[in-house]
Amino acid sequence: MKPIDFTVVIPTFRRPNELREAVTSVIGQHDVEIEIIVVDDSPERSAEPIIASINDSRITYLANPRPSGGFPSAVRNLGWPPGRGEFVHFLDDDDIIPAGYYAEVKQTFAKNPNVGVVFCRIEPFGNCSPSQLQHEQLYFEKAARLAMFCGRLRSARAYVACLLFHWALLVCSAAMLRRQCLEHLGGFDPQLRLREDVDLYARAMRQFGVCFLDRVGLKYRIGSPSLMHAPELTQCDLDDLRAAQRRTNARYKSTWGSFEFYALKLFARTILNFS
Repeated sequence: MKPIDFTVVIPTFRRPNELREAVTSVIGQHDVEIEIIVVDDSPERSAEPIIASINDSRITYLANPRPSGGFPSAVRNLGWPPGRGEFVHFLDDDDIIPAGYYAEVKQTFAKNPNVGVVFCRIEPFGNCSPSQLQHEQLYFEKAARLAMFCGRLRSARAYVACLLFHWALLVCSAAMLRRQCLEHLGGFDPQLRLREDVDLYARAMRQFGVCFLDRVGLKYRIGSPSLMHAPELTQCDLDDLRAAQRRTNARYKSTWGSFEFYALKLFARTILNFS
């Protein structure tokens, strides 16, 4: 049995056409060994016939025995422990991976054996208005510029400062982790409904290091309105965001100390704000 390079965890909820596209983009990766674990969060197991029709032995279908009702952290945490890949990729069910990207990520990890996280440029697409798509393109272009700036500083703390206090450098599907790094961290915080990816990747970058690949490695589907840049948030979303930020900040201060926490906050509000 060949060793697996990438375990690709795809949580899904009632998006059969998009799921098929996402899975197909992973199956099409070359020069790497992959396995795909699809975790169906719908009570009616709506993804099962899609996976059966694709009929690829590298895909494992898991039905969430207790559908989360919108808790992606909990759903993703079901998918990665049974995997065998050296690296783990959490791919949303409506995103697409460009051809050849996994092979480049594998090479990057090999060249940087002490790095736990690799992430990439993001290319938004979707059936949204031209003005909204342009807004998203400009947003992710700035994220890439900031990532390159942080890379020139050669400090994982710079990436973390940006993530926690300044700009979302990435979305969940844009990063990959070494399995040993993920195991050490215990996966996503299951108490977080929002910002769970920021929390995980900030922890992983700070403890295990990070590389940014200056190439498009993710085609990120934009809905209308954008989930990331919704014009109005519900009170529930606002409450969850504040709670997630408090929990993430408290954990960082507890782990790395208040001095570093506030130094990073100052760095983000000054240097990064003018970069």
